[in-house]
Amino acid sequence: QLQLVESGGGLVQPGGSLRLSCAASGFTLDNYPIGWVRQAPGKEREGVLCISSSSDGRDYADSVKGRFTISRDKAKNTVYLQMKSLKPEDTAVYYCAAGGFGRDCGEYYYWGQGTQVTVSS
Repeated sequence: QLQLVESGGGLVQPGGSLRLSCAASGFTLDNYPIGWVRQAPGKEREGVLCISSSSDGRDYADSVKGRFTISRDKAKNTVYLQMKSLKPEDTAVYYCAAGGFGRDCGEYYYWGQGTQVTVSS
């Protein structure tokens, strides 16, 4: 069974940093495109960043450029989202998601449970 588990969310002050983790089980994460998607209350889901064998960090949201970075640790079968200079508008539930086997970043088929990130003073 393909499973993704996010962790690392929490409360952080504006301007602070936070690192989210996406641990994979039941499959080799490196064989799938892995993306981070967020959803704020009352808003549509928004793709943030994605990493695949063809992309080292495809960006979807202009608002996170220069502040967020996606990376992968193959040995730990884990993908990370490093967030810096956080703003209140970054507050959302952040989901880790996987696309099709051997595919590039695109639509997602497998989702984690999400982790809450709250940016507030």
